[in-house]
Amino acid sequence: MVFSASVRLWLLPNAVLLAALAVWGVIRYSHLPERIPQHIGTGGVDAWTDRSIGGAFSLVFLYAGLTVLMIGSAELSLRMTPRDELPKTTTGLSSSLVNRPASRESARRTARALLLLNASIGISFAVGCGVLWRSTPDPDVPAWLPVALLAPIVLGTVPTIVAALRDRKR
Repeated sequence: MVFSASVRLWLLPNAVLLAALAVWGVIRYSHLPERIPQHIGTGGVDAWTDRSIGGAFSLVFLYAGLTVLMIGSAELSLRMTPRDELPKTTTGLSSSLVNRPASRESARRTARALLLLNASIGISFAVGCGVLWRSTPDPDVPAWLPVALLAPIVLGTVPTIVAALRDRKR
């Protein structure tokens, strides 16, 4: 991987969140009821499943896969040759067939924003795990749950959009 030290630091929250979710799940698993939530809709839990590793750890597995995908995307953005380093064509413009970062700094900004977005999604998944790993099979969920699930994702999306818009202006 070509991650610079400053970008590698942004990997740390993702690794800590993933490890914390896994450890928390292992600790909680033996205390889970026989039926656990499978889906939470607007009216609360609307689907149940028998307790199993796959059911109990579905959010952890999803977050692990998403983390690999986001790290790969960040890595690819850093490996791509930025527009300011491409040779100019006869028209004076570089190829526009690929949406490239404008500069190396722009690629680093994009990579950091993707890793921050992934950590924000991990926080959202931690909230979901809190509901999933309750000790009692309660179909009711708190009214604040949708906000608590979506707010970290929305907040993590803002830096990604800002990085893209900033790159677009240059």
